Amino acid sequence: MTTEILRQRAELESDIDGQTVCDLLRATAENSGDAPALSNHASGDGTGWRTLTWAETRQRVLELAAGFAALGLAKGERVALMLPNCAEHVLADLSAMHAGGTPVTFYATLAADQIAYVAGDCDARIAVLDGAGELARWQQIIDRLPGVKKIIVRDPAACPAGDQYLTWDAFAALGRERLAAGPGDVTARIAAVRPEDPVTLLYTSGTTGNPKGVLLTHHNVLYEVVVTIANGLGAGGRWVSYLPLAHIAERMLTIYLPVATGTHVHFCPVPTELIGTVGAAKPTSFFGVPRVWEKIRAGIQALLTMEQDESRREEVARAMDTGRRYIESRQFGHTAPPGLDEEFARADQAVLGPIRSLLGLGEAATVFSAAAPLPADVSAFFAGLGMTILDVYGMTETTGAFTANTPDAYRLGTVGRVFRGMEARIAEDGEICVRGPLTTPGYLNLPEQTAALIDADGWLHTGDIGRLDDDGFLSVVDRKKELIITAGGENISPAAIENLLVAHPLIGQALAFGDMRPYVVALLTLDGEVAPAWAKAHGVEAGSLAELAADPVVLAAVGGAVTAANERLARVQQVKRWRLLPVEWTADTEELTPTLKLKRRIVHAKYADDIDGLYAG
Repeated sequence: MTTEILRQRAELESDIDGQTVCDLLRATAENSGDAPALSNHASGDGTGWRTLTWAETRQRVLELAAGFAALGLAKGERVALMLPNCAEHVLADLSAMHAGGTPVTFYATLAADQIAYVAGDCDARIAVLDGAGELARWQQIIDRLPGVKKIIVRDPAACPAGDQYLTWDAFAALGRERLAAGPGDVTARIAAVRPEDPVTLLYTSGTTGNPKGVLLTHHNVLYEVVVTIANGLGAGGRWVSYLPLAHIAERMLTIYLPVATGTHVHFCPVPTELIGTVGAAKPTSFFGVPRVWEKIRAGIQALLTMEQDESRREEVARAMDTGRRYIESRQFGHTAPPGLDEEFARADQAVLGPIRSLLGLGEAATVFSAAAPLPADVSAFFAGLGMTILDVYGMTETTGAFTANTPDAYRLGTVGRVFRGMEARIAEDGEICVRGPLTTPGYLNLPEQTAALIDADGWLHTGDIGRLDDDGFLSVVDRKKELIITAGGENISPAAIENLLVAHPLIGQALAFGDMRPYVVALLTLDGEVAPAWAKAHGVEAGSLAELAADPVVLAAVGGAVTAANERLARVQQVKRWRLLPVEWTADTEELTPTLKLKRRIVHAKYADDIDGLYAG
């Protein structure tokens, strides 16, 4: 470790010495108490809001912490949260923490047996559930969870009778009564929370095998907060929370950074309502995993395809060409050529700015992507709209991002440079390794897996293949365990192929396969939102997704997309055969994680016959 890294780390850690998230919330409530904090929808169209200020938020947190104390929650015991993105989710999380417990957000898509595994593994003592759907799954397995003493249900109509159950309103009333009777117990519990204590326990989404519980501490989170702010990425403003709060990126952006900076969070509990919520909230920053950006792009492309005015289409194309050239010219180490600033300003005012405003992103000063590398063509498309999507990189085990492109230093196609006070290196086999204040203490109840994750020298092995350039910008090539090794011994990145395939707006998901086979094949699905509009614009009578997948015009277009992708690939990478499936892959149908990443083993098993068919004959 260099002296400079030690200096950077010491400087940042001096800002958080001895503090916890509880301290951050207190400071924000004291300094920005009247500022808006958490907003739930108050109307069905997403235009009205019920808002808590930061002072009200902390008061609710203290009351609910008293409620958890009254229910007997002991220090370090876990509280299971299975709620959508809403103010109550954040309040339950922070109040469990203030009471000395550890909040554990469960992915809402978990089946009953998966709930039983996670709840049993973390020995949850209290569960806070949203309503009937969540409760039905818990009731199937509650007899296997003797440690769960109380279940709190947000929807009062769904809450059963009996001592084991409590409505959210009754829980809140209990907390208010106990806190009013004397705040001493809650005050003592907050004082007992230490920086090295768990701030949360997050379970990996389980692309392979059972999920693993990742422990993160207050110190982990506070270091992530201060280093993010130091990089110019964590300023306050307005935020839309819509990705699962079991995902570390959304948790950082919805809970921890807002608590530190006084950001106003607007909740979108139903992801399909995201565009409307963004339009109403007009966020000043926005985060999306690559699939979200791909779907936004596909929607814009579909609208542009249907534009009948040729002169208008040409105007948009010229403006987007200017946008791309402008964003690309301002990458690290470069400056825009003379005249391009003015050309971009004109294009932005006349065309690009209005398009961003239609998306609800007209006031978004910073936009991010993470969870997987952002495909270059997606980045280029949004650059054409005057948007620099800042790709960042990290994982649950590193408390989220440990590298980032920043507004002042970005290089498209990379995930940026390593955060201050952190170290990163590329191992001999190409694996990205990292160490520093952001690395997890380890997996819950899994000492062998923890030892495999973090070696004796403290290096955390990410499982990703990458490279560092001379300026310190990191590129992620693929997952170490997902590389295709063909029968001819060629190492191939499936993501590189898949990113080119989904560049066509018709294609929703793609999986490249070829491990120990003579050539690469692909399974493809249509985009369920874009395909009907595309079909109508191309004279295809829109039917079901299965009918569209069998239509000759659609198949020809998909075939053209495969050909176009192959033209950009080396011969050994090219897709020799493909199949368009009559279904859409989603988290509910098991092929995708809740953060929209492919579960490759699931797809391989579920569509084994289709894959074998592509190699037959």
